[in-house]
Amino acid sequence: MAEECIFCKISRGEMDTDFIHEDEQCVVFNDINPKAKTHLLIVSKRHLPSLADAKDSDADLLSHMLLVAGKIAKDKELKGYRVQIHTGKEGGQEIFHIHYHLMSPF
Repeated sequence: MAEECIFCKISRGEMDTDFIHEDEQCVVFNDINPKAKTHLLIVSKRHLPSLADAKDSDADLLSHMLLVAGKIAKDKELKGYRVQIHTGKEGGQEIFHIHYHLMSPF
């Protein structure tokens, strides 16, 4: 069942995860396998498998998640950062629930 993926459980608060940010649309927490000094995951509370599955009706959610990335980067005073979205197995996506990686060497 798609709604039983690990990110669904985390976003519902069913896993022991420390949120850096939480609002009605998404949660933010540290990646358990960081690839940079700062490596956070911005995860939708609504299950959407990937960017390839997004519809026009998902635009508000996707843009909200990007704005959250910018807010978190500003709050953490990151000098520079990147936001990545892995899409599909071939694109490096490991968990099929929309999420953004916010990464910085700072």
